[in-house]
Amino acid sequence: MFDGFQRDLIETSEASICLRHGGSGPPVLLLHGHPQTHVMWHLTAPVLAKDYTVVCADLRGYGDSSKPPTTADHEPYSKRAMARDMIEVMQSLGFEQFTVVGHDRGGRVAYRMALDHPARVRGLAVLDIVPTGEMFRRADMSFGLGYWHWFFLAQPFDLPERVIGANPDGFYFHRGRDVFDPAAMAEYRRCYTDLATIHAMCEDYRAGATFDFDLDEADRRAGKRIRCPLLALWGAKGHMDRWYDVLEVWRAWADDVQGQALDCGHYLSEEAPEATLEVLTPFLAQVSAY
Repeated sequence: MFDGFQRDLIETSEASICLRHGGSGPPVLLLHGHPQTHVMWHLTAPVLAKDYTVVCADLRGYGDSSKPPTTADHEPYSKRAMARDMIEVMQSLGFEQFTVVGHDRGGRVAYRMALDHPARVRGLAVLDIVPTGEMFRRADMSFGLGYWHWFFLAQPFDLPERVIGANPDGFYFHRGRDVFDPAAMAEYRRCYTDLATIHAMCEDYRAGATFDFDLDEADRRAGKRIRCPLLALWGAKGHMDRWYDVLEVWRAWADDVQGQALDCGHYLSEEAPEATLEVLTPFLAQVSAY
């Protein structure tokens, strides 16, 4: 995996961020989802690196990035805090502006980055998400049953940690692991069985239900919008189409929205790497040409 990529640990003002970077050309930052690491991009990053400088980073709390101390308001694991990390990471690599592609939790960091740091983000691609505030605000019984882990992981310390820690293999990817490359799955398992990582991932979801939700709601009421081009992709076999008109939701948040469903489930870049690249590549070219 990641032939030709360099592995680094970059110290930001708040965290140590583990990443791999490779290729040459316009910079593209790839951010992973839960409970994965930057390894989830192993099928797409090498292809993109033929035309772009690709940075694949572990979010704080995940993978081999550091796990900052928690606070009562969960701000250290908010998407705003994670976005600050990535702005500093890209600066340290020499990039003041870049395109960001985020899957799942990484997508939430990505759109928060576009809202908080609009001068830095040239383009934004979000994979299998709509904004956190929209998901909670529109939640009903069907959502609660389908996304029950959002509510479970957000429970106060340390109930989720004790339940998951007793059998992390039984909790994570309980719906199936066959979509993952064995080497990638081994890397995910190495990380999600670590108790400090389990706690950090719970804090991520606690922040989602509190700090992140409040930020989204404040921005929605204020009419704050994403100004850069936005590509939304989602899995047709997942949950997004069940509850949302994905493009309509994003058009309420962004000025320039395009996107489509792909014939796969939640893990687009691993279940359908070719289809993901087929749509993502022209979008990156479009953004890079601006």
